[in-house]
Amino acid sequence: MAGGWSRDGAVQDQIDASVEDAVQDARSRLNAGDSLSHCEECDAPIPEARRKAVPGVRLCIECQSKQEKQRSSSGINRRASKDSQLR
Repeated sequence: MAGGWSRDGAVQDQIDASVEDAVQDARSRLNAGDSLSHCEECDAPIPEARRKAVPGVRLCIECQSKQEKQRSSSGINRRASKDSQLR
């Protein structure tokens, strides 16, 4: 595949570097300790039972629920729109 001025494998090297950066960022947050004891959104304390049940948790239950609701209610019914295009 033509890559312009980049050498072979340069794209994979960039992907690997991005993944490594993400891993290092996650490890630094885990080692900090403070970020796990309080919610990143509202700064409310996260109960110890939740931190043990979900290692690396960043949000309290309330903020996590809000975030999941926002993701699930995107308002787009992809199946219906595709079906209507087929008619």
